[in-house]
Amino acid sequence: MVESLDMQSPVLVQERETSSGQILGHLTLNKPKALNALDLEMAKIMLDALKSWQNREDVVMVMIDGVGDKAFCAGGDVVSMHQAMKASPDAIPGFLQEFFTVEYELDYTIHTYSKPIIAWGSGIVMGGGMGLLCGASHRVVTPSSRLAMPEITIGLYPDVGGSYFLPRLPGKSGLFLGLTGASINAADARFVGLADLLCADTARENALDAILAHDWLSEDDVSAKLSHLLASFAPEKNEIAHSNVESRQNLIDELCSADSLAEVVQNIKHMQSGDDKWLSRAQKTLSAGSPITAHLVYEQIKRGAELSLADCFRMELIMSCRCGEVGEFQEGVRALLIDKDGTPNWRYSSVEEVPESLIAHFFESPWKQDTHPLSLLGE
Repeated sequence: MVESLDMQSPVLVQERETSSGQILGHLTLNKPKALNALDLEMAKIMLDALKSWQNREDVVMVMIDGVGDKAFCAGGDVVSMHQAMKASPDAIPGFLQEFFTVEYELDYTIHTYSKPIIAWGSGIVMGGGMGLLCGASHRVVTPSSRLAMPEITIGLYPDVGGSYFLPRLPGKSGLFLGLTGASINAADARFVGLADLLCADTARENALDAILAHDWLSEDDVSAKLSHLLASFAPEKNEIAHSNVESRQNLIDELCSADSLAEVVQNIKHMQSGDDKWLSRAQKTLSAGSPITAHLVYEQIKRGAELSLADCFRMELIMSCRCGEVGEFQEGVRALLIDKDGTPNWRYSSVEEVPESLIAHFFESPWKQDTHPLSLLGE
């Protein structure tokens, strides 16, 4: 199928015809200079496309990828959020509420889609990119993949469904990754259950060609056949790094099993990391990060472990809007991405100083139950 494609669009939307006449819906994030970071327009384009393909019998599956080799999606458009927060101090900016509402509906749609979705998570996958990857039925990582939820560095928290997927990772690895923003590789992603398939970095075009060449009409189980097909594009053994998390799982569980956040944070800060670069980087990120965020991570994981996916996204919309109001998020983005001085002036200097009443405020809905923007999610 030949289409006229707007190459200036921040998401390339294509309908590719397979040999059996069915359609592969193809969404490509197209902001390479911003490492394909997700903005509001992109989220709306993707959500509209997914909704339009959902009930079409000729659409057999969807693929989501990003332009370029550097990044699948390196997060969300926090610079625009900073501008909105600056313009509305001590209030919930309307732009933030709209952005997070659309983004979480998009993520939830991916999680619950009735057709297979391939997310090709090569290169950098952070924050908002994790939201796109984690919900897909076929989550592909490659040797270049670097996954992280580093929100502690900007005073936010691991949203986009992190409240659902982090507490469901092995042992205490979800809490550790949320608190330290630690970057994980492809082997880690598969070990903790955040990815399904490992493909070579160079395999994307060949894998897409193989999918388009296949007769999907003859398949009883499209999802299983797709997994089998993608698995044939595995990288060479020598290209695959060892898992950082797997070899340190016992230590991570030990560090994070204390009865309070303060103890967990002290355990991580004071561990003897020696010449272990991965652990010492995690240690430094937590030490320099927002004490308020550390509390939000601890609380979201505790609550999210008991919640449905839809309820996790509803909780996160409340938390994210409160983050837009309280000021810590604004300050974190200022220090990292606006003034780039790298010295955020966090409201508190340690987790011990953060009052419980402030953390409780992040979970208090600004809406009545039936007016919550995501009240119908999962209905």
